[in-house]
Amino acid sequence: MSGYKPISGEMVIKILVKQYGFGISGQTGSHVRLSKMTLTGKIGTVVPLHSELKIGTLRGVLKLAKIDPVDFYEYL
Repeated sequence: MSGYKPISGEMVIKILVKQYGFGISGQTGSHVRLSKMTLTGKIGTVVPLHSELKIGTLRGVLKLAKIDPVDFYEYL
């Protein structure tokens, strides 16, 4: 994922909701919980509302959401 431009937590949430069908299931402080139901069960992830997410943080968010980072960056 090196070479990709930084992205905000707010933008990550917008993409996950609009493109991947996640819904906001709650918020604690600056962390937003997202979840969706699939045929194999419930998938959830947590996105911090920072102005710029570090690469490792974004990878963790996408790993929990079971989304390939290359596919995710196509929506930017």
